[in-house]
Amino acid sequence: MQLVYTCLLYIIQPFVWLKLLWRSRKAPDYRKRWLERYGFCRGKVKPHGILVHSVSVGETIAAIPLIKQLQIRYPNLPITVTTMTPTGSQQVKKSLADSVSHVYLPYDLPCALKRFLSILQPKIVIIMETELWPNLICALKKRNIPLVIANARLSERSAKGYSKLGKSIAQLMPKISQIAAQNPIDGERFVQLGLPRKQLSVTGSIKFDIELSDEQLQKIATLRSTWQLNRPVWIAASTHQGEDDIILITQKMLLKHYPDLLLILVPRHPERFIAVEKLISEYNLTYQLRSDNQIPDQQTSVILGNTMGELLLLYGLADIAFVGGSLVDRGGHNPLEPALHHLPIIMGEHYFNFKVICQQLIDANGLLITQSTTEALYNHMNTLLTDTTLRHAIGENAFQVLRQNQGALGRLLTVIDTELSDAI
Repeated sequence: MQLVYTCLLYIIQPFVWLKLLWRSRKAPDYRKRWLERYGFCRGKVKPHGILVHSVSVGETIAAIPLIKQLQIRYPNLPITVTTMTPTGSQQVKKSLADSVSHVYLPYDLPCALKRFLSILQPKIVIIMETELWPNLICALKKRNIPLVIANARLSERSAKGYSKLGKSIAQLMPKISQIAAQNPIDGERFVQLGLPRKQLSVTGSIKFDIELSDEQLQKIATLRSTWQLNRPVWIAASTHQGEDDIILITQKMLLKHYPDLLLILVPRHPERFIAVEKLISEYNLTYQLRSDNQIPDQQTSVILGNTMGELLLLYGLADIAFVGGSLVDRGGHNPLEPALHHLPIIMGEHYFNFKVICQQLIDANGLLITQSTTEALYNHMNTLLTDTTLRHAIGENAFQVLRQNQGALGRLLTVIDTELSDAI
């Protein structure tokens, strides 16, 4: 099966190039650094250190506290951070600057991986969440390089997909040194796929271990003061195609009763910024672009968040948060970021990517679930805008769930320490 998989990967490479070119029409960075995707990285990385892979922005943000702790614990080991997307790359550079090396992770091709690993020669590889690349896993095992899948999650849907691979996945799982799962349910799914139980640790989600730095708090305070926000504000964050219409129609409905209401709309992917701006204009809503760094006046009803790496900052300006990817079948995005700001959270019914976390928030009355209609979203928003006491109570409930579940980072570091102790 793996031979067939590898042959297919080689065969489809021309189509991969075409896809990169297609995506580069809206995100030009997809046209750059292709050689890195095939393991050509000599001079860009420092060997004999720690490799951390985080596929895109969300995983990179979650990995940053881990990387900073690794820098403190192992000051003599260089760290290389890999991503798969330009937005992930930008997040690495913005958050970690020159304190780490950064390249794209090569495609799962034996020749590219051999070239990459021969240059990097890592002591350990840490992959954030769940990126199970068969040839990478086998290459690391062959070189006796420990592999830790950190902050791992495996939805029921994904587990069913992997289980269809039968013996292939069952033979692959034991080659992973440790899987540090976010919760026992996800952990058990890995075991059912063939992971030996001794190679499973349930450490919790490090996404709970987020904090606002003094610098971030100061930026929020400065922006609040500059914008003079004496008006209600809600944020719709990480939205996908199919959600923006619902949100913008809801905003128009709400403006009839709350004429000074401000919406901060933040699409998930930067290549959608232009399309969403056009949509706002079509709905005849007065808007500003966050990238213009203007102070919104009372006539501005929408701020389009078309910048990267500012989501935590923008959450800090809001009174209510909607988390996207949940009105459509994308599985939802991280609800803990608005919880950090004591915000009441609204999500759609499609939250399977964060099922356990969302259920904790629901049980604590820190998260409201809406149907995928403007009427349903309007009703939730109207209730929260009308009842200030309820709004603050739900926001506080969400924050307490965040606080009560912290500590996963320390448990994950213990797992990594154990694996590294045998490698150095």
